[in-house]
Amino acid sequence: MESTVVDSQSAAEKKKFNMFRLTWPIFLELLLFTLMGSVDTFMISSVSDDAVAGVGAANQIIWIAILVLEVIGNGAAIVVAQYLGSKKTVEAAQVTANAITINLAVGLVLSAVFLLSGGHMLKLMHVNGAILDYASDYIQIVGGGIFLQALINALSATIRTHGFTKQTMIVSLLMNVFHVAGNYVLIYGHFGFPAMGVQGAAISTVFSRFVCLIIFFWLLYRVMEVRVRFHYYLNLSKLYIAKILKIGIPSAFESIVYQMCQLTFTMYVTYLGAEAMATRQYAVNISSYIYLFSMAIGMGTAIIVGHYVGSRRQQDAYTKVFQSVKWALAATIIVDLIIIAFRIPLFHLFTDDQAIIKLGAQVLLLSIVLETGRTVNIVIINSLRASGDAKFPVYMGLISMVCMSLPLGYLLVFQLHLGLAGIWLAIAADEWTRAVIMYFRWRSRAWENYSLVDHDSPADQTQHAAPATG
Repeated sequence: MESTVVDSQSAAEKKKFNMFRLTWPIFLELLLFTLMGSVDTFMISSVSDDAVAGVGAANQIIWIAILVLEVIGNGAAIVVAQYLGSKKTVEAAQVTANAITINLAVGLVLSAVFLLSGGHMLKLMHVNGAILDYASDYIQIVGGGIFLQALINALSATIRTHGFTKQTMIVSLLMNVFHVAGNYVLIYGHFGFPAMGVQGAAISTVFSRFVCLIIFFWLLYRVMEVRVRFHYYLNLSKLYIAKILKIGIPSAFESIVYQMCQLTFTMYVTYLGAEAMATRQYAVNISSYIYLFSMAIGMGTAIIVGHYVGSRRQQDAYTKVFQSVKWALAATIIVDLIIIAFRIPLFHLFTDDQAIIKLGAQVLLLSIVLETGRTVNIVIINSLRASGDAKFPVYMGLISMVCMSLPLGYLLVFQLHLGLAGIWLAIAADEWTRAVIMYFRWRSRAWENYSLVDHDSPADQTQHAAPATG
């Protein structure tokens, strides 16, 4: 009888954490998120190309803030996954609550920074003229409400880690509906509202995030086996925070280094002129669709690896990652070739400027080199973090991104005069360098020594598996 119950639970868990079952909602969620960015760009392009460039410059800084917030969200998700894998559901709930509290505090600080210093940060990026005016409006509003995204990060990552990726996808769909409707009303001025342009897009972004946040809080209390009690939010545990930061800080630092390099490349582009800035923004928007599959597969694989490591199934984790890399590469190549084939009509969706279309079409040809390397990195680095091995990708990133790609980009852009193509080639060189290194790191199985959960005896595990509470 007991064996039958265990087998039934095992089958249910296997179904819940099936790769396809986890990944397709993540893919749709990422697709919706990317669509929201493209809708912004498309709608704002009706204002002017300078408006698009301004919003793109502001988002470069805002993305760094979001990556800082992922210190807690991503770190907590990995710790929760390993606790769930080892059947310690009470600890998983306590980690979740601690992560929400800390992310809110950090988010409020970042909101204050944007409100007080957003314009100054843009000037440091060499943004000026009409582009600066648009960027300043956007960063004040969206950056000022960044604390909403702080809470969304912590909630959505935790809900996905419990295996409820379909639910987070549905919430993202609703957020997109509110965002597009808000854009329609506020950018163009409908239903009695004034035409607010870039400011309207910013207000719509903040409002849709607020609606999304309310739904995520409701969802959190619907999906967790052991629900978060109110005092969990107030009782911060040094042990849990240390584990969260052990993963979160290196993970976010690596992402921040990457975004800082992208900011530097943006500064390179500012010297090439407004036309090049607009082209880069459109090309980045189109390219983001290429690696959606690899992002989804990487995130789904990380959830499974976290659970495998928590339940001491290292061989299953080892095999799963290499399977995921193969599927992700196949998907990336297929999508990339389709986008390359239709690159000119895609640029026509955003602008009628023939110079921008010609330059953007040339740049997208190089995506086949860049995106394949990026795909390998996305899957393996996410898996290394999920196993607890978060520092190694940071060290390699500093060497490859900062010490190689930035000087190489400068050489290609300003010495060899390759323009935007030089930036794409420099980023591709970095991606492939790290891809090879990460491949051999996973093969070495050194990650097996970095588990975050101390495994108890079966009797102790039974004590941890508390029943669901209200």
